[in-house]
Amino acid sequence: MNPRRLAYVCTDPGIGLFGTKGASVHMQEVIRVLRARGAQVEVFCAKRGGDPPADLRDLVVHLLPQASKTVDPAARERALIDADDATEALLEEHGPFDLVYQRYSLWNAGTTALADRRGWPSILEVNAPLIEEHERHRGLVHRDHAAHVIAGAAGRATAVVCVSDPVATWVRRHAPAANTVVVPNGVNTERIRPGTPDTHRADIPFTIGFVGTFKPWHGVDVLLESFARLRATRDNVRLLLVGDGPQGPELRARVAALGMTDDVVFTGPADPDDVPTWLQAMDTAVAPYPATADTYFSPLKLYEYLAAGLPVVASAVGQIPTALTSEQTGLLVPPGEIDALTAALRRLADEPNLCRRLARAARTTTVERHSWERVVRRSLQAAGLDAELEAVA
Repeated sequence: MNPRRLAYVCTDPGIGLFGTKGASVHMQEVIRVLRARGAQVEVFCAKRGGDPPADLRDLVVHLLPQASKTVDPAARERALIDADDATEALLEEHGPFDLVYQRYSLWNAGTTALADRRGWPSILEVNAPLIEEHERHRGLVHRDHAAHVIAGAAGRATAVVCVSDPVATWVRRHAPAANTVVVPNGVNTERIRPGTPDTHRADIPFTIGFVGTFKPWHGVDVLLESFARLRATRDNVRLLLVGDGPQGPELRARVAALGMTDDVVFTGPADPDDVPTWLQAMDTAVAPYPATADTYFSPLKLYEYLAAGLPVVASAVGQIPTALTSEQTGLLVPPGEIDALTAALRRLADEPNLCRRLARAARTTTVERHSWERVVRRSLQAAGLDAELEAVA
């Protein structure tokens, strides 16, 4: 079998295929690798999310019928549940497919059900325990149906690919017999590369960077307080905050109150295409997650930092210690501890040889272990399809 025709499915109305969220970047990178390996990919998604990048302009995209919008939670969920029939019908209309790759969405049961009936191999990618997420952040009315969806979708998939051990444990609780494997997130090591020596000249302040959304679980407030302590003892340092979010006004006000408006750069919302350039402007990058952060995530920003050849300081929470070895590919600090974070940043600012050693190891390890090509290959192998798809590359 040569799986030349591949359906990539995401029915989540909150994720735009060509959007700027991490989930959007994830989708695009997986699709790029599948196309590079010979697949003719057709995407079935609920939201387009903007203009495609140049290399994906010829991508065939089928927009799914939009569920009726309502403020009533029960009615909104029911509309999304009912819309699943339209997804299944559209897939059947455009099939057959040699592989169906589904990004798990809360109400999408029909994709793997159709693949199972038609004998099409399928991969279910699970990035989060969405039932608990929705209950905590948005509320969940039809919880029993959501549990039925993940049990059925995972149980029928040829392989279930989970981004972390906690996510895999969650899937196995709902579908004990599923073929579940753990494949952490990756990074495009061709798109994100280390900067040149010119980007790290001695006359430019030592730049500490962060990329992401300004939300409480990203710990930007802790990073800001740590930088303020470092700045009190160092003149030639600055903080580069790439992104924006709900905490933006609060963080800007805090910077003004500390008298650091000349030392802290806010870029505003960042397009994914601009992230590689911003990373090259940094001397170190920080993932300052608090102790309250979810432990199931596999942070894209961490792999981007490492691919950029940056010495990384990260909180020792969740899956981060499995991706970053302290003193070898970065520095791990206890989550939420401002003094420990400040001390780690001071070490890097004072020890250029340490920076260079960590940076080289970070880039080398990421290229070898965490490229998107490797991620997709492991996913295909879990479904027994790697050799077939490789044959047409």
